[in-house]
Amino acid sequence: MVKSLSPKVSRQRLQLKFTRGPEVRYISHLDLMRLWERALRRAGIPIAYSEGFNPRPRMALGSPLAVGVTSDGELLDLFLEQRISPYHLTTSISKELPDGISILEVAEMGLKVPSLQSRANQADYIVTITSDKTPEQIQSAVDSFLDAKHIEWQHKRDKKIREYDIRALVQYLQVIGGKNNEFQIGMRLKISGRPEQVCAALGFSDHPSLIHRTGIILDEIGGN
Repeated sequence: MVKSLSPKVSRQRLQLKFTRGPEVRYISHLDLMRLWERALRRAGIPIAYSEGFNPRPRMALGSPLAVGVTSDGELLDLFLEQRISPYHLTTSISKELPDGISILEVAEMGLKVPSLQSRANQADYIVTITSDKTPEQIQSAVDSFLDAKHIEWQHKRDKKIREYDIRALVQYLQVIGGKNNEFQIGMRLKISGRPEQVCAALGFSDHPSLIHRTGIILDEIGGN
C-alpha cells in the first residue's frame, strides 16, 4: 500500500515588481515564466508548487505583456513554502536574472488576497510612433478620439474578427512629446486594451516603434 503524501502548504506570498527591458522584449510569456522558475530554483528560493500529477510553481503575472513590449512596472505573484525576507529574495535571485530584468520592489501579501490577474484593472503606457503628420494633426486626432462617445473597431487575429468599442477601453490619452517625426503618446487603457490598436484608431498606419508599459493599476482590496 502506497502511503499518500500530504500537500505542502504555502507559508508566504510575495508580490514582485520588476522591469522588462529591451534585452528581453522578444521572449514569450511562457519563456518568461520558465526564466523565473529557473532563476528561483538556482537561487534556492522555497517556491510552493501546485498539487496534482504535474505540479507547477505557484506564481503568476498580473497581466502578461505582448512580445516586443518593454516595461518598468510588471507584477509577479509568488507563493513560498517557507518564509523569507523580501531583502533575501531580492539579493538571492537578482544574481540569477538576465540583463533587462531587475527587481524594483518586493511586498508581502496576504495568502487569501485575490489573484493579481483578477485585480488587474488598467495599465499605463508610453507609446512611441514615427509619423509624417504634424503635431497639430496628431493632437487633432487625439482630441477627436476623446470627444467620441463610441468608436466601433474590428481586430483580426488568428482568422477571427473581434468587434468592440475601442473608445470604451481608453481612460486617458495625451501627446506628451515629439521630435524629428517621432512622437510619444501616453495612455491609460483597461487591461484588455492594446496600445497598437489605439494608435491604429488614431490613424497611424505603421506599428509603434516602441510600446512601454509603466505600470499596472490594481483594484483595491479590503484586507488580507
